[in-house]
Amino acid sequence: MKDSMKKKLKLKVSAIKEGTVIDHIPAKNLFKVISILGLDTIKNQITFGTNLESSKLGGKAIIKVSDKFFKDDEINKIALIAPHAKLNIIRDYEVVEKRIVETPDTIKGIVKCFNPMCITNNETITTSFRVVEKEPMTLKCRYCEKITTEDQIRMQ
Repeated sequence: MKDSMKKKLKLKVSAIKEGTVIDHIPAKNLFKVISILGLDTIKNQITFGTNLESSKLGGKAIIKVSDKFFKDDEINKIALIAPHAKLNIIRDYEVVEKRIVETPDTIKGIVKCFNPMCITNNETITTSFRVVEKEPMTLKCRYCEKITTEDQIRMQ
């Protein structure tokens, strides 16, 4: 990457002193990630960019959250919608840790079962799915055993 290109990219998304950067989010899924992590309800400073150039994704999104360090289960939620996301932990403006998001084997209370007859859609029962395939994401409901494919996934 040329120096002039790097400078332009740095100007678009400013650095944070302490916090977490979530990078390599597919641009179309930015707001889903914000929602699934509850970033739309916290008071921390949040910077996000979308439709940024990416050789791997074409267009990517990035989220920077000041003074917030996510737990593993929070971050692994985004694997449902951004399975190749990267996480950078920032301390004193420096990346001190890099992590790759991992898809858990079981998804509980995040995804809605697409089967209208499923007990989870008719009673107050927490949804639970087993991950059958990670790419493309395919889930199997613990209760009705219906398969939910990536294009059918809806967040609760």
